[in-house]
Amino acid sequence: MTIDSDAFRSAMGRFASGVTVVTTCAPDKTDYGMTASAFCSVSLDPPLILVCVEKVATLHDAIVSCSHFAVNVLAHNQEQLARRFAEVEGNRFEGIGFSRGVQSMPIIDDALAVLECKRVKTYDGGDHTIVVGEVEIAAWRDDKPLLYYRGGYAGIER
Repeated sequence: MTIDSDAFRSAMGRFASGVTVVTTCAPDKTDYGMTASAFCSVSLDPPLILVCVEKVATLHDAIVSCSHFAVNVLAHNQEQLARRFAEVEGNRFEGIGFSRGVQSMPIIDDALAVLECKRVKTYDGGDHTIVVGEVEIAAWRDDKPLLYYRGGYAGIER
């Protein structure tokens, strides 16, 4: 028996997750970025993470062909960035603060944490591609995270 996509979405919406912006830079120097909540750690040794990217996303072809990408974990006050990078159209980087990582990936200013990763493997995941990255550089700061819960953004009171 298979449940329909609406029921699956409703059930999964009860799982609160952090919010990230995944970024990469294509060989032609075009910057790509998208909001992603399907992100998690995989292994401590070696340090591996995974992120799931919808196959129709503008970032998809760039991330599956690039050598490196970055995961920017957003802080509670960065909801506007999450919304901006979730948009389908427009230059998502225009007018926002960012710098370049060691491998020239866009790094969002004031992100709660940043993981600069080497892409090591991709897997088919239905309408998404599962991208596994080995973390080469990590940076973080203390603050509250931005969360995604039941189709909307939330924070924690800690």
